[in-house]
Amino acid sequence: MTDTTARVRELNLYRQYFGLVAAGTKTIEVRVKYPHLADLAVGDTIRFRIKGSDETCEVRVIRVTEYADFEALLDGEGAANVNPTATRDEQLANIRAIYPPQKEAFGALAIEIALLQP
Repeated sequence: MTDTTARVRELNLYRQYFGLVAAGTKTIEVRVKYPHLADLAVGDTIRFRIKGSDETCEVRVIRVTEYADFEALLDGEGAANVNPTATRDEQLANIRAIYPPQKEAFGALAIEIALLQP
């Protein structure tokens, strides 16, 4: 028997990206394919929190797509969907500043999200 119950995940998000998600303008979240995200599924809820604060917003997972690396992810998803305020090259540099090469080697996840209204 398979458990198909949607789950709520809590993930931290930098303030600059949190604002874009909370405004509904950031529709693709980028994460390393860590083992704890391997079972992230369509229908799950992600509660994003600004680390060290009580500010949260919730999104529904619409789609999860795996990529070999961040370059392939940005090319496949479109940089404007990941961060509409930065160029592709700026985004690649920013993502790699958060996730060093040894983490990128796990693979990249593009998580399509839709903002849930409070």
